[in-house]
This record gives sequence, structure tokens and C-alpha cells, in this order.
Amino acid sequence: MILIHAIVHLDIHSAHSLKGRRNIVNSIKERLKPVNISVLDISGNYAKEADLALAWLAHDSRQSAAIRQKIERVLDRYCGELEWEIDMEEI
Repeated sequence: MILIHAIVHLDIHSAHSLKGRRNIVNSIKERLKPVNISVLDISGNYAKEADLALAWLAHDSRQSAAIRQKIERVLDRYCGELEWEIDMEEI
């Protein structure tokens, strides 16, 4: 069993307030629900950036990679106008 945690860093140029950023982040969190992972908003007080902490369990590294691909597809599909990067670590 492998525990994976990841940080997704988002650059949200279209958000002009913390409320606007929160709306975008909540939308992303809703879209990630079908992937069956834990998602937590760990953003600071800057409206143009957001950080999401992700965590999931996998049987092996192949299943972990498949889940990561699902996450990346969701981010590509629904966050096309945003710049994002994901940092992942397997334990």
C-alpha cells in the first residue's frame, strides 16, 4: 500500500479577491470528488494564488500513476486558463 500526498499550486490571474479565488478553488474541489481523493485548500491570503493539498492511497505505483493522470485530466479540462503545477511524493 502506498500513501501519496501532493500539492497543486494554482496561479489564478482572473481572481480579483479572496472570494473569487475561493469560488474557483471550490469548483476545482467539486470536480475532483469523482477521483475519490482527499482535497484540502491550504492557500494563504493572496488572491492570485492557491494551493491544494491532495492525498490518496494506492495498491502500487501503477495505480498511483493512474490516479495522478485522472487529477491532471481534471485540471487540464476545467482549469485550462489557469497555470498550475503538481508536486507529488509517494510514501
